[in-house]
Amino acid sequence: MSDWKPKRFWTESAVVETEGGFTVELDGRRVKTPAKAALVLPTRGMADEVAAEWDAQEKVIDPTVMPFTRSANAAIDKVYHQHAEVADMLADYGDSDLLCYRAVHPQELQQRQAEHWDPVLDWAAETLSARLLPVAGVLHQPQSAEALETLRQRVHGLNDFQLAAFHDLVSLSGSLILGFAAAQNRADAEEIWQISRLDEQWQIDQWGHDDEAHAVAEIKKAAFLHAKRFFDLSI
Repeated sequence: MSDWKPKRFWTESAVVETEGGFTVELDGRRVKTPAKAALVLPTRGMADEVAAEWDAQEKVIDPTVMPFTRSANAAIDKVYHQHAEVADMLADYGDSDLLCYRAVHPQELQQRQAEHWDPVLDWAAETLSARLLPVAGVLHQPQSAEALETLRQRVHGLNDFQLAAFHDLVSLSGSLILGFAAAQNRADAEEIWQISRLDEQWQIDQWGHDDEAHAVAEIKKAAFLHAKRFFDLSI
């Protein structure tokens, strides 16, 4: 039984407008989430992506190649029921944000971090009204309570679908500020991902390329880029 996979049972998928947004029908039967909730999507663009994923299935259904469907399911089955808890968890990243913890040495790495990370912190101070301060070393040093509360309120203001995407933008980058930078188009998602990988790239430059680590990084990168796309389609 562990090898059983659901088989394709429909001929075509279609996007249908419904109360509260859009849904996807498979030969007239509406798709539901794994928790049996109605799959109601906020935008036509997102519904088109979900429908295309169902249409691309062949003999058996493979959820691993259906990222928009999985993200939508997470928003409806999980985030909807735990919005405040998820928002608080992500907001907590601000007090230990990747961009704030700087190398003690070598100087070249310090300079690289300052060159790429300081402008993003400056952007957050201006655009998000929240100034986070960099510190040397890895020991935790608390940030301004006022700045953290400002960021927390912004996270709580995201809708369920945005928050589902924002979860990956923040957790994959390790930075609440980079999550906001991606969400608010401070730069393209590819550039923001590379900024989050600065320390890892430094290690590669020093010690060389590792195939296994590279493969893992590419999976995370794809997930980050998908999260940005899903966030954009949530509005």
